[in-house]
Amino acid sequence: MPVYDPKSLKAEEFINDEEIRETLAYAEANKNNTALIDQLLEKARPKKKDKGYTCAGLTHREASVLLACEIPEKIEEMYRIAEEIKLAFYGNRIVLFAPLYLSNYCVNGCLYCPYHLKNKHIPRKKLTQEEVRAEVIALQDLGHKRLAIEAGEDPVNNPIEYILDCIRTIYSVHHKNGDIRRVNVNIAATTVENYRKLKEAGIGTYILFQETYHKDSYLHLHPTGPKHDYAYHTEAMDRAMEGGIDDVGLGVLFGLELYKYEFAGLLMHAEHLEAVHGVGPHTISVPRLKRADDIDPDDFDNGISDEIFEKIIACIRLAVPYTGMIISTRESEEVRSRALRLGISQVSGGSRTSVGGYAGYDENERPHDTEQFDVSDQRSLDEVVRWLMENGHIPSFCTACYREGRTGDRFMSLCKSGQILNCCHPNALMTLSEYLEDYASPQTKEVGYRLVEDELKRIPNEKVRRIAEENIDAIKSSNRRDFRF
Repeated sequence: MPVYDPKSLKAEEFINDEEIRETLAYAEANKNNTALIDQLLEKARPKKKDKGYTCAGLTHREASVLLACEIPEKIEEMYRIAEEIKLAFYGNRIVLFAPLYLSNYCVNGCLYCPYHLKNKHIPRKKLTQEEVRAEVIALQDLGHKRLAIEAGEDPVNNPIEYILDCIRTIYSVHHKNGDIRRVNVNIAATTVENYRKLKEAGIGTYILFQETYHKDSYLHLHPTGPKHDYAYHTEAMDRAMEGGIDDVGLGVLFGLELYKYEFAGLLMHAEHLEAVHGVGPHTISVPRLKRADDIDPDDFDNGISDEIFEKIIACIRLAVPYTGMIISTRESEEVRSRALRLGISQVSGGSRTSVGGYAGYDENERPHDTEQFDVSDQRSLDEVVRWLMENGHIPSFCTACYREGRTGDRFMSLCKSGQILNCCHPNALMTLSEYLEDYASPQTKEVGYRLVEDELKRIPNEKVRRIAEENIDAIKSSNRRDFRF
């Protein structure tokens, strides 16, 4: 029987079933242990220091106790602390991005995804490089600077060379004042050599959802295709880091397996990356199973309520305070609004989940024939930007850390140093000003510049504040763009 070892490179040892089951039993036994819960909440709370804050985080076992807790006033305290942590390390910035689907050809048999090989009625489509260029221009015309590219696993139709060609095409498009400055990649588990190629191509974060950490469920849900190999999939992030990618993004698809099991497995994976590579995941995503072409979420037994979903988000934030958290347009405006207060730091906006879903369509049109899942939040990017600002958030299109080499442990050092207000905050305001000048509706522009004016005053370093003000003036009065600290 495999023995739990977070430093092991074997999937069944760092994601150990016996350890998860013991964790869940411990959490159940202590879910109303107020003395322990108070101790854990105090441990999780951010502590002020000379420069910035420090946060201890929580282990997977400690966080599982809080997730199991049923005491209303303690849950409310969790939520307050989650918001404190988010503001301490990420401020009131919310990073924006969009998915770009390149191809829905796939050889896998995943039971929860409409791209599975046996689905013969969904149209199969793969973008040519000219079509990729057209999609990028359409995304730039919306105002996006950061993309997450997506493709099914198919070694014939979607080989690594095709993905690399698409990345080169994306970075090559400079339309009006538009640029895509960061390309994150969400493709199937691959080899160290291929991860090196992705790194050399200049990707931002490599994202791979585990789907489920429960091995038996994983094998059942992936009956055919290369994704059936649980160990190869689960060990992918170690190969990515060996290939030089130090920003990786984890996630599970909540609704496939019991959520408490997934939660513990997800945090154990984060602990493993920290133990082996010295840095945890750059991001954690929290997608929920949604309806799609031939997928009915009611066919799965482990769906979770909005209340449980929000609790999961808060507990992840307490456990991994320095990790970015992502919520997509799978979720409604109402759910996303509440989640932003619980630790989310990135959201997608104006998203299309179909192949070729942007070019040739206006903001009120969306093709459905090749969608991977139904989009719940169908607002335009302009509407999402204005909504964020009206709720006290700074929409950020910043990609400076990636392009300045502040990735992996270097980004974490910046996050922990308390320099967010002197670095990320002005970068967010400058990229927001670019959006307001080049793409925003008059209403959004008016709301935005009021926010920018107020937020500039919060930059503590006088020199940084003055430079940011000068750069924003230049953005308003010229076509000069891409200022960054």
